[in-house]
Amino acid sequence: MSQPLVGMDLSELREAVGIGQPAYRARQLYEALYRRREFDLARISTLPAGVREALGGGYAVGLPDIGATYESSDGARRYLLRLADGRTVETVLMPEGERDTLCISTQVGCPVACAFCMTALLGLERNLSAGEIVGQVLLLARENKLKQEGGRLNIVMMGQGEPLLNLASVLKATRLLLDPAGFGLSPRRVTVSTAGIVPGIAELGRETVRPKLAVSLNASTEEMRRELMPITRKYHLKDLLDACKAYPLRPWEKLTFEYVLLKGVNDADTDARRVIRLLANLNCKVNLIALNPGPEIPFETPAPERVAAFQQIVRRSLPCFVRKPRGLDIYAACGQLKGSVG
Repeated sequence: MSQPLVGMDLSELREAVGIGQPAYRARQLYEALYRRREFDLARISTLPAGVREALGGGYAVGLPDIGATYESSDGARRYLLRLADGRTVETVLMPEGERDTLCISTQVGCPVACAFCMTALLGLERNLSAGEIVGQVLLLARENKLKQEGGRLNIVMMGQGEPLLNLASVLKATRLLLDPAGFGLSPRRVTVSTAGIVPGIAELGRETVRPKLAVSLNASTEEMRRELMPITRKYHLKDLLDACKAYPLRPWEKLTFEYVLLKGVNDADTDARRVIRLLANLNCKVNLIALNPGPEIPFETPAPERVAAFQQIVRRSLPCFVRKPRGLDIYAACGQLKGSVG
C-alpha cells in the first residue's frame, strides 16, 4: 500500500524524495502539497520527471475521498469523507459572507459520551493521523476554492472526536496548517475544542505553535456536568478551571467557553449567574449554543427568549455570544455529526 505524503513534514518529505536528491526538492514538494495544493504527483512541474516517477512508485498524495455531500438551505455543506481503510468522518463547510469556516474531525467517532451529542452515540473507532486531519482542509479548500489569505478561512477542530485525546496528530496537523511556507494560516484562525481533558490542556499550553483553545463547559455545577459529560468523573470541574487559569494565553488571545443550552436542564437564570462566578477570574468569552436536536437525544432546545435572557445575564460580566446554528436540516450542526446519510 502506498504511503500518504499529506501529513508529512519537511524532514519526512526529504526521506520520501530519496537519498541523492538536493534538499530543495523536499521543499518543492512541500510547497506543492500544502501551499499550492497540487494533488497529482505527475503534474508537479517543479520536480524532475525522475523524482515524480520514483515518488509514484511508493507514495500517494493520500487525500480522503468524498463519499457524499449534503447541502443545507442556509448554504452549509456537510461532507462524508471516506478514508483509506474505508472508515468515514465528517467535515462541514460554513460560508459566511467573505469568510468561510471549516469544522473538521480529529477522530473517527468520539469516546467522550456527552449526553446531548449525536456523535457520542458512535463511540470511538480510531484516531485520525495528522495527514487525515490536514487532508480534510486541503480537499475542501480545493473543492470550494477557499482562500486562506487575509483571515478569510477559519478552521475549528469541533467535528467528530475529542482533539486532546489525539493531541500528537492534532499538533502536527496544526504545525502544517500554520506554517507560512505551507498552508499559511494565522494561529488566530485555528481553534481546538475540548470536553475538558485536563492533562491535554497543560500539554497544549506548552507548545509554541498551537491553535486557540475552546472548552465545552455546558453546566454550572459539578453534579450537573457529571450527568451531562461523563468525562467530569475523571477530570473534575475544579481541576478543569484550575487548568484554564494556568493556561498561558498569548497577548491577543482569550479562552472560549462553549455552553450548550438544554431546555429546563442548564438554562435557568441561576445557571447563568453560576457561570459568571465560575469564570470570574479568567480572560475569556462565552459562546452559547442552543441544543441542536437529533434522534436519540433526550433533551429539548430552549426557546429563543430563554437563550436571550441567559445571554443578557452573562454578558453583564463577560463577553457572551449566541452561536448561530448552521446546517440543522442536514445534521451538520454542532453535536449532530453521526454519519447520517440523509
